Amino acid sequence: MSYNIADLVEHSIDLMPERVALADDTRSVTYAQLEDRANRLAHHLQEQGVKPGDKVGVYSRNTIEAVEALVAIFKARAVMINVNYRYVENELQYIFDNSDMVALIHERRYSDKVANVLPNVPKIKSVITVEDGTDLPLPPAAVEYEAALAGSHGERDFEARSSDDIMMIYTGGTTGLPKGVMWRQEDWWRVLGGGINFYTGEFIQDEWEQSKGGASGNSQMVRYPIPPLIHGGSFTATLHSLFDGGKAIMLPEFSGHGVWQAIERHGINMIFITGDAMAQPMLGALREGNPETNAPYQHSSMWVLASSAALFSPTLKDEFIDRFPNALITDSIGSSETGFGGLAVATKGATHTGGPRVKIDLSTEVLDEEGNPVVPGSGQVGVLARKGNIPVGYYNDPVKTAATFKEFNGIRYSIPGDFARVEEDGTVTMLGRGSVSINSGGEKIYPEEVEGALKAHPEVFDALVVGVPDERWGQRVVAVVQCRGESRPTLEDLRPTLVQEISSYKLPRSLWYVDEIKRSPAGKPDYKWAVAQTQEREADNHVQSTAK
Repeated sequence: MSYNIADLVEHSIDLMPERVALADDTRSVTYAQLEDRANRLAHHLQEQGVKPGDKVGVYSRNTIEAVEALVAIFKARAVMINVNYRYVENELQYIFDNSDMVALIHERRYSDKVANVLPNVPKIKSVITVEDGTDLPLPPAAVEYEAALAGSHGERDFEARSSDDIMMIYTGGTTGLPKGVMWRQEDWWRVLGGGINFYTGEFIQDEWEQSKGGASGNSQMVRYPIPPLIHGGSFTATLHSLFDGGKAIMLPEFSGHGVWQAIERHGINMIFITGDAMAQPMLGALREGNPETNAPYQHSSMWVLASSAALFSPTLKDEFIDRFPNALITDSIGSSETGFGGLAVATKGATHTGGPRVKIDLSTEVLDEEGNPVVPGSGQVGVLARKGNIPVGYYNDPVKTAATFKEFNGIRYSIPGDFARVEEDGTVTMLGRGSVSINSGGEKIYPEEVEGALKAHPEVFDALVVGVPDERWGQRVVAVVQCRGESRPTLEDLRPTLVQEISSYKLPRSLWYVDEIKRSPAGKPDYKWAVAQTQEREADNHVQSTAK
């Protein structure tokens, strides 16, 4: 018995071959077709010299072929490398080289970048190009995706796999260069893929349990993982769907209206988002209604909205609750280094204590600097730490591995640097990544807390909060703001809203207005970009005094 991603997908294939596994707006693929196509691609990779443990890149938006590719890579016991499709050429070269990639599967729209970078990464011996309607020339020696499948066979004749096989997810690199986080596949499955009962904390012992559960039901869950597959949460949601015989909707472009149109077309039951970056335009589109029919969107099929890994502001949660009173709306925390950490069910008018406030699972703790658990209700800020099923470490980076994966009192923890506070009832308030926290006059201020307060104002659409040098305080809290319309509220205009949410010493002292806040494809904040905005020009608005 092995708890391996490819094995878990194959269990669903064997029990539910005629069910639709993947669909977009033009076609669908059954589990039997997924099996045939993924086997063919896996055999092609093996014919090109890809061996167990070799790294294979997937450079694509959310497409059916991208999911076929990741299943094929796992079948061949290779390691999938998620490539951010917004990378420029020097960033591509970094991840190709840093991961020791030997093969690449990419959409044709990225052919020019691939062709320019390939001469600098001689380890890549095989390139497969997926047609996407664009007409860029193929990179040198590239093989078209469908031709690669046609030239191989679809039998399942692979060697036995192991629970120890590695899966890897590259971090987004918002505060540094991306790093490859290595997980044993069983550990990843236990934390994120459904290998544990979240209510009892007990491990699933039967590797067929998820697929049998899906096959025994009369209906099929339809999931829509909206963030790009380069995001660990979306990657997880897609595989979880395959493990239990669900149908996953793969759509390459995001828009607020596009989400509701997809829900109408596909009868989607469950959607995954990354906080405000997706919630804001979705709510805007929902208020406007369907422009094609001039009628409200039909969304009765949707009964779960799950957000993770990015700020989901209380005001937006409240509006979703008002519009979907019978739906389950959740906000969860986690990272590439910890996986799932905790979850909160959204409730109307919940107490705001900073960032997301969640119930952590049994493997997650908040530790002080000596590695001791923080006392609930003490007000002490600690770091979020996970024990048990955690990553092996960072690929090719022993120094960063030692800094993140630490041992206290004989227990090995993953501690990526997320600060948190334990409340009196044992719930945990997330305060943000320490690497972007602001030290103003000795006070630690966490950007997400201030960003949530700013977005409680009706004229603020999005915001990023950073620290800038200040002679008196060391750092001064400032904000880069995208407004909802033409109005440009001043700090005095914002103050009545802000002081209801945060202490006065956390208030922004300067504002920069921008047409659009820059975020990653998965909705994560680009704090480097925000700092650059503050350096390029004078602020649009200042408070009259910097006194606290």
